[in-house]
Amino acid sequence: MLYFAVLFFIVAVVAGLLGFTGVAAGAVEIIRILFVVFVVLFFVSLIKGLKHRR
Repeated sequence: MLYFAVLFFIVAVVAGLLGFTGVAAGAVEIIRILFVVFVVLFFVSLIKGLKHRR
């Protein structure tokens, strides 16, 4: 998941450098969505891991 976030970040930077603002805005939105999903999955796995230890 983090791989895709980094990949879309690179796409957004390249698109921004080339001046394709529409593409860059789309890639940034995808990065935001992936980041939120990654954070939620991280906290879910963290909570499950803490429950499993007990």
